[in-house]
Amino acid sequence: MPLSRFSSTDIALHAQRSGLVASISGSTIWRWLHEDAIRPWQHRCWIFPRDPDFQRKAERILDLYERRWEGRPLRKDEFVISTDEKTSIQARLRIHPSLPVAPKVPMRVEHEYQRGGAWAYLAALDVHRVKLFGRCEATTGIEPFERLVKHVMSQPPYNTASRVFWVMDNGSSHRGQTCVRRLTRAHPTLVPVHGPIHASWLNQIEIYFSIIQRKVLTPNDFPGLAAVAERLEAFERYFESIGRPFKWKFTRTDLNELIARIRARYWEGQHLKMAA
Repeated sequence: MPLSRFSSTDIALHAQRSGLVASISGSTIWRWLHEDAIRPWQHRCWIFPRDPDFQRKAERILDLYERRWEGRPLRKDEFVISTDEKTSIQARLRIHPSLPVAPKVPMRVEHEYQRGGAWAYLAALDVHRVKLFGRCEATTGIEPFERLVKHVMSQPPYNTASRVFWVMDNGSSHRGQTCVRRLTRAHPTLVPVHGPIHASWLNQIEIYFSIIQRKVLTPNDFPGLAAVAERLEAFERYFESIGRPFKWKFTRTDLNELIARIRARYWEGQHLKMAA
């Protein structure tokens, strides 16, 4: 059948047309599938970790979240910063004003809008102190990222810290040894810590980005770009006043179990290919 996903009704129709049954309902199909926990109308994306140093790089980040580095506890004057960029944050100017909530009536937001431009939001989070630094820039890149780094590293306590670890992904703004040399030359106490490729879920700033997406940017109804920047900055201060460090539960033990499952799945796949 020319379908990417099947509903219970699609399966019932196919069963009848194929002559498997004379008649059957979609609800019956759903009940049978539900008993076996099979849901062909759902899908889940995944990506196989291809970084040859995946485990080592992930372990370093997990250790930092537990305030350890190379087997030793961090000192009081050593800090851990998680950083990344959230791109293309639009200012959507709705054609008609949004209507507030009322009894039994949700907030109403006009579907049509005019584009008022877009920001790249660069942010850094002190994972143990819930201190946030954010910048709205016209675009991402090396220079905007270095402005964020300079902004953080020039403020106390980071300007007098013995070491400040920056957890980051492998985006073009801060990729590779060239980035390491550039950052450490400008800030000798800064220690860049790159995560594995395709492992942004290890970066705690992504949790904060998901929060602002739900609480600040949805629904997107702003009179202009300046209002977006003001709202993001105000939310940073608000989040600092109510927030606590994220309860990071994924440990080295969990990582080792994950790697073992991945390896087992990989070799199982290799055996199936050889058998075929």
